[in-house]
Amino acid sequence: MFGLRPGGERANGADMSSVITEGIRVSVKPAYWPERSAPDSHQYAFMYTVEITNVGQEPAQLRSRHWLITDATGKVEEVRGEGVVGKQPRLGPGERFEYTSWAQLRTAFGSMRGSYTLERPDGRQFEARIGEFALTQPHSLH
Repeated sequence: MFGLRPGGERANGADMSSVITEGIRVSVKPAYWPERSAPDSHQYAFMYTVEITNVGQEPAQLRSRHWLITDATGKVEEVRGEGVVGKQPRLGPGERFEYTSWAQLRTAFGSMRGSYTLERPDGRQFEARIGEFALTQPHSLH
């Protein structure tokens, strides 16, 4: 299911993250996006595909996202917003939602991590952790 992405370079398994919080598994697979990158101008684009799977027993609806994007200099960009790609998917037990988005760095490598706020049918909210994953231009680390 993960592997080559349209226009992207294959990222190795070490770049992927997968974390389960309260029955919600968040897996992320990043890839360098050369067509959107301009290394001479210090612009490095990375796609990432996120799969959110309800491996628990209770439904949950994704309400918001929180990302921390760190470049090689240690500069951190914080991104918050409602839903993901304009959606707030509701996941029953065994259901999953997948989307692809992208981020841009001014360095050839960095990392991302964060969380999704999800809500149970009774109104309880919780944070599903998004484990840290590397964003790396191929051959930029030796």
